[in-house]
Amino acid sequence: MTKEQRIEQARNHHHAGCNCCQAVVLAYSDILPIDSQTAQKVSAPFGRGIAGCREVCGCVSGMAMVCGLTDKTENVRPLIETFRADNGDIVCSRLLQMGKKPCNELVAYAAGLLANVCND
Repeated sequence: MTKEQRIEQARNHHHAGCNCCQAVVLAYSDILPIDSQTAQKVSAPFGRGIAGCREVCGCVSGMAMVCGLTDKTENVRPLIETFRADNGDIVCSRLLQMGKKPCNELVAYAAGLLANVCND
């Protein structure tokens, strides 16, 4: 799947009601060692800054999950650092306060960033 297709899938999942973490994870469900229903369930608590607490952004958690499930854990920190540098933070509440990008655009950004690591 192309980077653009991953981005579009993430956006579509978010528009369909998935939280940010779920949208990012489900955009990569075809390469995960678990089925998409399990992926959706396991990523559910990480939306809205982990259980709605507005802490670590669900997009960031989703990138970490995909990396972990695809044996690319060494890429988590560089992805987080790039996300922070490009968006100003990785904390949900602060990202929302800054208002630079709506959640759907952060979902798309994270899915695209992750494609640089996970797409062959």
